[in-house]
Amino acid sequence: MPEFLLQASTLWTREIARFVRQRSRLVGAILQPLVFWALLGAGLGASFRPAGMPSSVGYAQYFYPGVIVLVLLFTAIFATIATVEDRREGFLQGVLVAPVSRTTIVLGQAMGATTLALMQGLVFLILAPLAGIHLSIGAILLTAAMMTIIAFALTSIGLTIAWRIESTQGFHAIMNLILIPIWMLSGAFFPITGAPGWLRWTMELNPLTYAMAALRDSLYLAEPGSAGASILPLGLSALIAIVFAAAMFTLASRTASRVRTV
Repeated sequence: MPEFLLQASTLWTREIARFVRQRSRLVGAILQPLVFWALLGAGLGASFRPAGMPSSVGYAQYFYPGVIVLVLLFTAIFATIATVEDRREGFLQGVLVAPVSRTTIVLGQAMGATTLALMQGLVFLILAPLAGIHLSIGAILLTAAMMTIIAFALTSIGLTIAWRIESTQGFHAIMNLILIPIWMLSGAFFPITGAPGWLRWTMELNPLTYAMAALRDSLYLAEPGSAGASILPLGLSALIAIVFAAAMFTLASRTASRVRTV
């Protein structure tokens, strides 16, 4: 195994081991989006009809892919805040004095957080039949791939912030200020087709919008057309999501490399 992969996998293993010891993170990352889905899906289901969606699709079903991304988002917040804690406890300083590049450190952190997000996203995926979504093997595999890409992108955003922020309070404030609006403007909460012109432009400029569209199309792979009108074809939306994830990781890596004191 190349040395940098061994170093990154060591940090990845540490993230998994830490998660096993903090199972409350699993409860928080799963139950909070589940409550949102249950309350909003039931409360708005009778009155909200997404424009461009089949009349047979209720809001709870439309909102389900958005809740999956919300699970990934919460996991990204909980996982990357560990970087701030590692700085305060002195672990990060110990890693930085080792002969390990900061890009490798960021890769290990991102791999660990992405794995945790994917695990929790797959747990939530079990509820798809309750949302009226019938999954095939191909849909499950493609959905898992899209969840991995989205989780890696969101985790990289979290690491970009965590490497610059010194307090957990400041980290939470900045993450919520950035990630929640990005999520809401991705088509997760309401469809882009029914948004006002100025808001639609904002949503079209949001890279997560295309990742969300690709995830939604992946879930409905066994039922083509049931997801409603897509912004772009699945392949092109997935490509934009991959570029978005790669760009966010590059930004996180460069941010880590530029931070002089931690």
